[in-house]
Amino acid sequence: MIQIAGRDIVLTDPWVLAGAGAFVLVVFLMLILRAAGRSARAAEPLMREMSWLGQRVGQLADGQERLAGGLHHVSETQAHSQTAMLQLMEKRLAEVQRGMMESLQGNSTRTARSLGELQQRLQTIDKAQANIEKLSGNVLGLQDILSNKQTRGAFGEIQLNDIVRKALPSDAYAMQATLSNGRRADCLIHLPNPPGPIVIDSKFPLEAYEALRRADTPQAQLEAARQMRTAVRTHIRAIAEKYILEGETADGALMFLPSEAVYAELHGNFPELIREGFTVKVWIVSPTTCMATLNTMRAVLKDARMREQAGVIRATLRHLHRDVELVVERVEKLNTHFNQARADLDGISTAAERAGKRAARLDNFDFEEIAPEPPLPGIAAGERG
Repeated sequence: MIQIAGRDIVLTDPWVLAGAGAFVLVVFLMLILRAAGRSARAAEPLMREMSWLGQRVGQLADGQERLAGGLHHVSETQAHSQTAMLQLMEKRLAEVQRGMMESLQGNSTRTARSLGELQQRLQTIDKAQANIEKLSGNVLGLQDILSNKQTRGAFGEIQLNDIVRKALPSDAYAMQATLSNGRRADCLIHLPNPPGPIVIDSKFPLEAYEALRRADTPQAQLEAARQMRTAVRTHIRAIAEKYILEGETADGALMFLPSEAVYAELHGNFPELIREGFTVKVWIVSPTTCMATLNTMRAVLKDARMREQAGVIRATLRHLHRDVELVVERVEKLNTHFNQARADLDGISTAAERAGKRAARLDNFDFEEIAPEPPLPGIAAGERG
C-alpha cells in the first residue's frame, strides 16, 4: 500500500492494477508520439483519449478510496463486534466457570462429608462386628461351660458367690461350708437363732429345660415336662436331705437357679414343683429373688447385731454420763479458781494505781502536801510504810 496525494492505494487491488496499466499505456503512447514528432493536430484525439483515461483513473481512485473507507468501517465494526463478543463470551465463560467451581466445591464438600460419615459408620460397623464376634465367642464359651455338668455347677456357684458378696458382709456367710454330716454346702448364711444358719445350694436343670424348649410335638413336650419334673424333684429332695439338719441349720434351705428363664418356666408351667418345695421347706430362688432375699437377711443380721450390742451400748452410755459429771465438777472448780484470780487481779490493779499516784507526787517534790493514806486492806497498821 502506497500513499499518493493523501490517499492510501493498495497495489494488489484489481482496480488499482487496472488504472496503473492504463496509466502506463498512456505514458507509453505519449512517448511514442513524442518520439515520432507528429503534429499536435494528430495528437489531439489521442490527448483527449488520454484525458478521458486520466479522468477514469481518477474515478477509479475515488472509488478505490470509498471502497477502502467502507472496508475500513466494516473492519472497525467487525473488530468492535468481535471485541464485544469476546468480552461477552469471557464474561459468560467466567460466570460458567465460577458456577462450575462453586458446584464442584459444593459437591466436593458434600462428598467429603459423606465419606466422613461413611467412614464413621464403617468404624461403628467394625466395632459392632468385633463386639458380635466377641459375643459369639462368649456364647460359644458359655455353651461349652453349660454343656458340662461340673463346669455348669461351677458357673452357678460363681454367680451365687458374686450375689452373696454384694449383698452381705464378709463375716455373715461362708462359701463351701462343711456341715456335721460331711456334706459341703455352696453357701452357708450365719443367721441368728431363730431361724439359725441357712444353706443356699446352686442347681441348674439345663438339659431338661433345653429339651422342653426343643420339643415341637405334643409327645416330645410331655416327655420333656416329665424330665423337668424329675430333675427338679431330685434337686429339692437332695437339698432337703443334705442341708436341713435339726439343731445345726435352719429348718429350711434355698435352691438357687442361676437362670431367670428356668425360674420363670417353673413358676409359669410347673407350679406343683414350687408347692412341693414349700412342703419340704426348700425355697427356689433366681438371681433377682436371691438378691432380694439376701437383703432381707442383711436387715435381720443388722438387727440381731444391734441387740447383741445393746448391753455394750448401755455400759458405754453409763461411762459417758460419769465422764460428763466429772467434766461439770471440774468446770465448777475451774470457775472458782477464775473468780479468785479475778479478785487478785482487781487488787493488783488498785495497788498499781496507788503506786502510780505516789510516784507522781514524788516527781513533783510535793512532800508537804502528801496526806496520810488509808491502810491497805489485809495489812496491819504497824506494817504501813
